[in-house]
Parts: sequence; structure tokens; C-alpha cells
Amino acid sequence: MINAIQEYIVYLHDVRKISYNTEVSYKRDLEKAALYLQAQAVHEVREITETDLNSYMLYLERKKMSAATVSRNIAALHSFFQYLLRRHMIDEDPSERLKPPRIEKKAPEILTAAEADQLLKMPNRKTDKGMRDRAMLQLLYTTGIRVSELVHLKLGDVNLDLGYIACTESGRERMIPLDAGMRIILEEYLEEARNRLLKGLESEYLFCNCSGKAMSRQGFWKLLKGYAAEAGITKDITPHTMRHSFAANQLQKGVDIRSVQRILGHADVATTQMYAGMIH
Repeated sequence: MINAIQEYIVYLHDVRKISYNTEVSYKRDLEKAALYLQAQAVHEVREITETDLNSYMLYLERKKMSAATVSRNIAALHSFFQYLLRRHMIDEDPSERLKPPRIEKKAPEILTAAEADQLLKMPNRKTDKGMRDRAMLQLLYTTGIRVSELVHLKLGDVNLDLGYIACTESGRERMIPLDAGMRIILEEYLEEARNRLLKGLESEYLFCNCSGKAMSRQGFWKLLKGYAAEAGITKDITPHTMRHSFAANQLQKGVDIRSVQRILGHADVATTQMYAGMIH
């Protein structure tokens, strides 16, 4: 089964060109399912039955997995088995009748203007790391980009002369404007801090760790949590909180919802519309 999963992930990457996050999630979820099935003496994709998959769903529930996690696992299995069916590697889809659990949607947490202002003041601007962290936090809050896009930004994606950054996901590129303040912060970081952080190393990434590699999403999340604690913010902040806060802030200012949709890269304006209900 592992070989079939590897072929499927290559297909998702090369043919479907799905987002990096989805690719990583599907790979992780399918490999976990394969390990479970192998422990049940099920080794080949043709051997997998609906009963096997129902048993795996019960196993996930016993492990206290959230409804969202179980739903994501089911989505990965559906997609995988449909791929196998199209490739004639199986005769029927054993995942066909798997139903995702009901997920209660909670309104996303957002920062107030005062909380965001306090958070953005936390990095020490007198240090190279502080200048980098300030630029990263400010860029998230003023552009609404995803943290995965933030950590994968390359130098060539930034045009300070024209005032925009380019983000590409699933083969689609969108240009996101930078305000004057953001351009100044990035200029300072690029001219002063970045080279010193790299210590002579070469890197194509805009934001690097001390090894010259792109910062990981987990690394940035840890960084954000630390600054939030320093700022005295008790909300459960994630990197996505900054994106939610950006969207609500833009609509609060009266920016057209279609413009916010384009900046965020939402395929459906209904996704952007949920932020309108968060404006007070």
C-alpha cells in the first residue's frame, strides 16, 4: 500500500498541483492508515474492505481525534481510492460509504486593533532576529497571506519598487500590495538584518533561520506564541489568526469584499463573507 500512496502523492504534486499543505496532510494521513491496516495483516490495496476502513474510523475516534481530523482522513481516503479506481488498481471503492462526522463551525478568533498593535511591538528591533520577526508578523497582519506562503516567499517574489509580493498556490499567482510602512520594514530587514543572520550563507528565501533555510511553519508558530505571551494576549492565537484579523480589519475599513477575496485568494466569495459577521 505504501508504494501506491507514494505514486498517488507524486500524482497530486505533478498533475493536480495541489497546495503544499494539502499534499503533506494527505501523505501523513494515508501513511497512518497504511500502518494501521498493516497491523491488521492487510498489505495490498485490493485487500482493503469497507469493514477495514470502518474499523480504522473507530480507531481514530478511540484515539480522541477531533471531528475535523477524522473528516480530513476520510477526504484523503476518498481521493486516494478514487485515484486507484481510475488507474484500475482496484475494482471498487471501499471508502465510498464513509461519512465525515458533523463539524461545529466556530467563528475564528481575531485580534482587536489594540492587541495586534501590542503584538507587533514585541520583537526587539535592535536585534537582527527581532527585525526579521517584526517583518514576518507585520507582513502577515498587513497582507493576510497564509503562513505557508509567508515561510516560502523567495527574494524574487518581492518587488519593493512597485510595492507588491507575489504568492503562488496550485499554479495560481496573485499579486498582493504592500503599504508604505510595510515596504520600509522590509527594506530595513533586507538591507540590515538578513545578511547578518545568514552569516555568509546563500539562500533564495526571504525569511531564513540561522542555517540559511526557510523557516518552518512550526518554527514560526512557536515564535508567534512566544510574542503573544509577552504581549499578554490570552486568546488561542495561531498563525491563521493573523489572516482572520487582516480580513476582518479590511472589511471594517470599508474595503470592497471582492477586493479582500482576491487578496486572500479565496475561490468563493462566501468564504470571505464570514468575516463580515465579525465586524462590530
